Amino acid sequence: MADDLLNEQAAAIASILPRLMNRFNALSESDPAMDLPLAQLRLCSTLRDGSRAMSGLAHDLGISHSAVTQLADRLERSGLVERVPEADDRRVKMLRLTSQGESLMRARREGRMRRVLETLERLPADSRQSVIDALRLLFDAASESSPEDDVRFTELPVS
Repeated sequence: MADDLLNEQAAAIASILPRLMNRFNALSESDPAMDLPLAQLRLCSTLRDGSRAMSGLAHDLGISHSAVTQLADRLERSGLVERVPEADDRRVKMLRLTSQGESLMRARREGRMRRVLETLERLPADSRQSVIDALRLLFDAASESSPEDDVRFTELPVS
């Protein structure tokens, strides 16, 4: 009985979370990222926090170094990223967003934030913190089962 309930809960979460994230990350027709293939958008998203070595990008994205090179070539031609030498070792090529790339990713972040705000406004005020607390608990439990995952829920404000 308990296993059935747990399986039902797991199925509900596995169904709800991707659909929720699809709504929050949806691209509108006017979104400048609409023309970017998903792989290029993922690479740009990875660069939001700063320059990264090509080999590190390949590892984090789970693709080959040559695939990152091809993505970087396309994004560089589009003016969204640029290759720069690493400060300590000029042989190592780093990839970073250009100002145009940063602007694109900022617009994506603002659109996502707007959709999240619109969603939260539909909830009763006293339920919002409960949702955040439940998501933190779920994230922490998922992180315990994946210790190699170094992502943390640091962007959410503490209540």
